[in-house]
Amino acid sequence: MVRIQRRKLLASCLCMTATVFLMVTLQVVVELGKFERKKLKNANLQDGHKNVEEEPNHLNPFPEKEALALGVKNAMDIGSYPVVLWWSPLTGETGRLGQCGADACFFTINRTFQHHPMTKAFLFYGTDFNIDSLPLPRKAYHDWALFHEESPKNNYKLFHEPVITLFNHTATFSRHSDLPLTTQYLEGVEVLKSRRYLLPLQSKNKLREKLAPLVYVQSDCDPPSDRDTYVRELMAYIEVDSYGQCLQNKELPQPLKNPASMDADGFYRIIAQYKFILAFENAVCDDYITEKLWRPLKLGVVPVYYGSPTIADWLPSNRSAILVSDFPHPKELARFIRQLDHDDRLYEAYVQWKLKGEISNQRLVTALRERKWGVQDINQDNYIDTFECMVCRRVWENSRLQEQGLPPKQWKADISHLSCPEPTLFTFSSPVSPALRERSLRELWLPSFQQSKREAQALRWLLDRNQNFSSEYFWGLVFKD
Repeated sequence: MVRIQRRKLLASCLCMTATVFLMVTLQVVVELGKFERKKLKNANLQDGHKNVEEEPNHLNPFPEKEALALGVKNAMDIGSYPVVLWWSPLTGETGRLGQCGADACFFTINRTFQHHPMTKAFLFYGTDFNIDSLPLPRKAYHDWALFHEESPKNNYKLFHEPVITLFNHTATFSRHSDLPLTTQYLEGVEVLKSRRYLLPLQSKNKLREKLAPLVYVQSDCDPPSDRDTYVRELMAYIEVDSYGQCLQNKELPQPLKNPASMDADGFYRIIAQYKFILAFENAVCDDYITEKLWRPLKLGVVPVYYGSPTIADWLPSNRSAILVSDFPHPKELARFIRQLDHDDRLYEAYVQWKLKGEISNQRLVTALRERKWGVQDINQDNYIDTFECMVCRRVWENSRLQEQGLPPKQWKADISHLSCPEPTLFTFSSPVSPALRERSLRELWLPSFQQSKREAQALRWLLDRNQNFSSEYFWGLVFKD
């Protein structure tokens, strides 16, 4: 009897222990879920993507309607609001009623809205644009909008006329796009004028005892611009400290080796010690300008720039950067940099604009003042919100025209909205070792660009038919003799 009671007591204890364990586990799961959601919200905010749950009601003119919209799970009636569907799930928002001035649209990544009668526009993120899934057949009132701020190497077929002209609205790095993102990596005029990281020239001259005149920091090796080939040749004529994975000859401190640390204060202070930095883009396209240029200008380092042929239109002054295109060979560029390195008067001419806090380029000042979005500025919309609202307003504009019995406006992108020439390789007399040539990606970019032309033509032909197609059929057209 005693043994049975003991067994019952033991069983009770085990049940209680199991119950406590389950309760604790459930609580941990709940807390982890809260933590992950909080982390996701913070990530969205850091990325510049608004999360609707974070927005206070006083910013939302339609709090009740938005709450209703957020509860939509399927393509049900959402009232009279146009639906703008992110076909590429860039924002991650399952549903949000967004206010764009006097207009409002329902923004979603829920593809069940594809055939909803209120769906008026499809938004695509260029890097994720692919032939495996497209919203076909495309109805006459379906606008397509492209957001693509990235390098052409991410999706070359977008950079050809047959594909870019598929879109009605664009937001790209080109000044000619509907929403130009040319200054996407520049917070504003004040960061250019700031002297926070600027070291006196006397200090830089002293640091030259242990540092090279030039610094290079790249870990994306052998891109379409073929920058590593140029820098390798330049190294034969002048000393270069190279910290990245490409042509590395110097080590960053361990905490700064992560690419995410390239905007850290410690990284800034290392780069600010140098007189010159090799600021080479990964592709050569009009108006494709990245942090490679803006970062050294903010730090008071003279950029030796290679990239956008239109760069002179965007520099803070006509003597704020050294342009590689001005020199016929790296040997001449090296000679010029050594001349500036040994002559303080000549060198200071390239930082005079910074010392005086004067930006003489009115095009740049105007572009920063008039752009409708901000960079790392919580008081302004980010460029994704602005892109969404541009499309929303245009959808409403056409809706009102149709209500008045007038023909809708026809928006259509052209080749100036996103185009780059085919990649070109540098040819120097200095031989490249066979081992280096074999493992280099540089030989692949031109064939890749040529193939992307065929891909663009095949895709356009298929989309003009306005029918769904298989990837096998697409590739069959691309490689058809």
